[in-house]
Amino acid sequence: MSVAPAIIWFRQDLRLQDNPALHAAIARGGGIVPLYILDDAGEGRWRPGRASRWWLHHALTALDAALRDHGSRLIIARGDSETVLRETVRLTGAKVIFWNRRYEPAVVSRDTAIKAEFVTAGLEVRSFNAALLNEPHSIANKQGRPFQVFTPYWRHCLTLPVAAPIKFTASILPAPEPWPASLAVDELNLRPRRPWDAAFPAAWQPGEAGAAKRLRTFAARALDDYDNTRDRPALAGTSMLSPALHFGEISPRQVCAAVKVRSRDSGVFPPSNGARVFLAEIGWREFAHHLLWHFPRTPEAPLRDEFSRFPWADDLGGEKLRAWQRGLTGYPIVDAGMRQLWQIGWMHNRVRMIVASFLVKHLRLAWTHGAAWFWDTLVDADLASNTLGWQWSAGCGADAAPYFRIFAPVLQGEKFDENGDYVRRWVPELARLPAEHIHAPWTAPETVLTKAGVQLGKNYPHPIVDHAAARAAALAALKQLRA
Repeated sequence: MSVAPAIIWFRQDLRLQDNPALHAAIARGGGIVPLYILDDAGEGRWRPGRASRWWLHHALTALDAALRDHGSRLIIARGDSETVLRETVRLTGAKVIFWNRRYEPAVVSRDTAIKAEFVTAGLEVRSFNAALLNEPHSIANKQGRPFQVFTPYWRHCLTLPVAAPIKFTASILPAPEPWPASLAVDELNLRPRRPWDAAFPAAWQPGEAGAAKRLRTFAARALDDYDNTRDRPALAGTSMLSPALHFGEISPRQVCAAVKVRSRDSGVFPPSNGARVFLAEIGWREFAHHLLWHFPRTPEAPLRDEFSRFPWADDLGGEKLRAWQRGLTGYPIVDAGMRQLWQIGWMHNRVRMIVASFLVKHLRLAWTHGAAWFWDTLVDADLASNTLGWQWSAGCGADAAPYFRIFAPVLQGEKFDENGDYVRRWVPELARLPAEHIHAPWTAPETVLTKAGVQLGKNYPHPIVDHAAARAAALAALKQLRA
């Protein structure tokens, strides 16, 4: 008697290696139906933004190609997840649905309802952890409550075992009979109609193979010096694995395993201080999901309730917000970050903190404006990490930087981009300025500006706010909140 097929519902786990749902289906036997559903309504407010959709197009293409190498294919559908699953069950005779869990509030609610329906209908429905080292519901402090400070959270996590990645060894994936119909990836219309993505292909290689290659390169070249180079945006000192982790083209278990491989050579784990600091960044990703799970309102509301009354500034006409979005604030390190974001869909983490501080403290615009812009323009837009990062910068979240900690953009540029190489790359109109003036061009003598071809107010803007005045206004707003 033949075994009824199993549906593998791919979501943010677009890989074959270390994929628990796929592994369970292979171990069960019988045909396997790999299925991806683009369900914008099911994502709630936080459906993938435009840059994420670009990545998703290429990630699905890569996953389909990988499946075809093993005698299978990716079935692609669009619409309500429950309806598509029900129809796929009817067409294939599947008796089992496997998927890997997600943790966004709207998705958790949807998945819970779907599981209940199909279990009631007599199907076997199982979900697995593929995205995290430790799931949010499995971690609690000594009082049995969620952690709200990173250091004790990560210290606790470091005492827990990390499972080894599951190896995918199948040469052929058994096919269902018959195959259901599928859309082509192009029919999802994920790529932009107007080509603003010209620089994306040179910067990225979406897909499991690209993620594995990036991890190998980082581990060999930059891991051990990560603690010294991670804050310098002009250097290739970070892994740039965030989009691959978000879309599940690589797992945090695989990242930890790569660090352990280097540890075998040195006999020490972690093998260097750089590796220790890098693993802590994986910890921050885990912490972000921990917070989102326990405080599901935080994508729209501050964790610290008092900040719901914060006196944000008016931006009539949205002129200041648009200047920030376009990289035209007159502060070169801020503008470089925002232009890097627009051109390649990613921004260096140190610069993310600088531009976020500038928005919520220099311009005193609500952090939700920044979170929404990042959501639409980042290829690694992740609800948990995006929420944590913006609430950290605004001082209104867990383990947040205090609101009175205000990054001075000129000093940040001089400290972390001392030669101005990062600014020169992304703000080419300032490329000929000497390093001593590149982070504050308004301080340069007119002769220096003329020689560099810089015309303030014409080909590069004057600062849209004065740092000292903006800092004073931000501190006054904090005092008003406390009063």
